[in-house]
Amino acid sequence: MKVLLVTGGAGFIGSNFVRYFLKRNKNFIIVNIDKLTYSGNINNLKEIENSPRHHFIKGDICNYEFMSYVLRKYKPDYIINFAAESHVDRSIKQPLLFAQTNIMGTLTLMECARSIWSRNNYSGNRFIQVSTDEVYGNIENNSDYFFEESGLLPNNPYSASKASADLLMRSYAKTFGFPAIITRCCNNYGPSQYPEKFIPGCITRALTDQPIPLYGDGKNKREWIHVQDHCIALIRVLFYGRPGETYNIGTGEEISNIDLARKILALLGKPEDAIKFVADRPGHDKRYLMNSYKIRNHLNWVSKTKLEEGLKETLEWYKNNVEWWKK
Repeated sequence: MKVLLVTGGAGFIGSNFVRYFLKRNKNFIIVNIDKLTYSGNINNLKEIENSPRHHFIKGDICNYEFMSYVLRKYKPDYIINFAAESHVDRSIKQPLLFAQTNIMGTLTLMECARSIWSRNNYSGNRFIQVSTDEVYGNIENNSDYFFEESGLLPNNPYSASKASADLLMRSYAKTFGFPAIITRCCNNYGPSQYPEKFIPGCITRALTDQPIPLYGDGKNKREWIHVQDHCIALIRVLFYGRPGETYNIGTGEEISNIDLARKILALLGKPEDAIKFVADRPGHDKRYLMNSYKIRNHLNWVSKTKLEEGLKETLEWYKNNVEWWKK
């Protein structure tokens, strides 16, 4: 069997990927490493906890000795790095933590992989770095979008740390021939997402009749993707993407924060006056939208879940799992 090492596999996107991948790829073992910080939840993996093809290890990707030991023991063919601090508000308060995990953690992981994979000239190996559209920065108008070749102009510590990791990945590909592939995805949503994120935050506050705070005028626009569509895209990149390339992953479904909050309130039968405007945060990007031509046309991927449909499914999950998110 082939071995896939997944880091951050108890988090929202990582755990969805692990569960989905194992169901559809019977010839793989997954070694899953997660530090289990506040947003990593071992219960996200409960349905596969007894699977002989899933090995969970609690650990920190910043620990070189630990990661080197894991790679020597399990000899992964592929690595997908989900492990990251990912909330912009937290990055403004704790930039050092974000730099440590998102930059040094990624570098440590790459260096451990390079020390082992280079012995066979990277034959049959791939390293997928799961990045974000936020590395591109801000679009000032309502008509442009970002290509993979667009410049990196991050505006907050989170996106800057992810952009730094992307540049390190590029340098390893160019300098060492390291089989790095970068994916940059738009905003994810779906069941079991940590409530600090925008959509679950709106849902859980609405369900408990709390005000929904919106930064500034609420007109900041984002592109949204259901987490399962993201997982399918990552599998296409893992098996068919070209090392050294970057792939944007987006749906083209763009909506302002205020319109999305209104949509959630309407679906829950709650009044719009629950929305409360608060002072804008520093470095708040007004808009980002990506051109995803490369992955659609080169790797034959297309998103399937429309926002309206995905929101209804997500709402039902939070309504039926109150104890999960109240913790």
